[in-house]
Amino acid sequence: MKQSYIILFKPLPNAKRIKLKIPYEFHDIRSRIKKMDSSYWHPHQKLWSLVNSPENMEYIKAICKTKIRVSHAQPYRPIPKVRMNEAGIEALLKLEKTLILKRYSQNTIQNYKSMLSIFLMKFRDRDLAQVERQDIESFIFDFIKKNGIGESMQNQLINAIKAYYEHVLKRPKAFYNIERPKKASPIPNVLSEQDVIKLINTPENLKHKAILWTIYSGGLRISEVINLRIEDINSKDGYIFIKDSKGKRDRKTVLSPSLLPLLRSYYISYKPSYWLFEGRFGGQYTQGSVRKFFRKALEDAGINPWATVHTLRHSFATHCIMNNVNLRHVQNMLGHASPRTTQIYTKTIEINNKKINSPLDRLLNMSNFTNNTQQV
Repeated sequence: MKQSYIILFKPLPNAKRIKLKIPYEFHDIRSRIKKMDSSYWHPHQKLWSLVNSPENMEYIKAICKTKIRVSHAQPYRPIPKVRMNEAGIEALLKLEKTLILKRYSQNTIQNYKSMLSIFLMKFRDRDLAQVERQDIESFIFDFIKKNGIGESMQNQLINAIKAYYEHVLKRPKAFYNIERPKKASPIPNVLSEQDVIKLINTPENLKHKAILWTIYSGGLRISEVINLRIEDINSKDGYIFIKDSKGKRDRKTVLSPSLLPLLRSYYISYKPSYWLFEGRFGGQYTQGSVRKFFRKALEDAGINPWATVHTLRHSFATHCIMNNVNLRHVQNMLGHASPRTTQIYTKTIEINNKKINSPLDRLLNMSNFTNNTQQV
């Protein structure tokens, strides 16, 4: 019988995760990996991953011993870079101009340009107006097979191609109605209430702490917190006004009374002029800066390193539902167009016998049945 081994994919330079393929028969090792705080199962790649640290690498080697083999192949292959020709550059400029006129967000525009550039590199020697739907589907199929991209990137790629042919070349919908992956229903990553309070109080910097408190207390996206103006904090009526959020929708969310003293202290210390959170030399604070100090806070607090800034928004929604806030109110605070989007958070509520009584207990109590666990 051929012997099986655990495959450790050697991390690329600056890689954030260590990836492992653990065959079915290694139950004990898989169980030990699963119990680690930073472990994560990637269902589509059939891989486990951990935070890339010397301690985790040594732990993996210690528990796997001779059962491990190192592979230099990567489950995800980097996209080769090809110099863009003049026709490709012109296509990107036309897409950018069209999306700006349609008032798409800057993040969406940059994402579409990045994804379309991959498509343009493939068809750099062809007239894009002559590219057929079958050519596009073959390109996406080959890209999935050769580069191992996930469903999210596949959808982003299709959206960018769709935007170009629909908005720039004015093609009918039938042309860009490209086959999409079956939609997954992942459960959002959520922190416990204890982890949240530990995390948002970790930064010593007053501005950093105020930003994290604001994100969690109102369930904000990272783009929304940096777009807050001073006038958006309505302390008199107790709400935060979110202007032009995702989907170009304005909304209100709750302003926590506990947040107000912190925001006042921050305002007195930093004296922002227009944006609530401004950079060192004025202007809006950047998303990159928020992500950077958030990662440091995670490390300093010893919280699950798989969390992101958006995890605070997921946690806000889940904790509201746990505390019996009406689902319709949660939907409005998050800015969801459909209640079905908000209902996903009902799946993230912690399930255990301290919170929920099993019907078995009720039936046994009703029948005065003596539960003899020694017989089981």
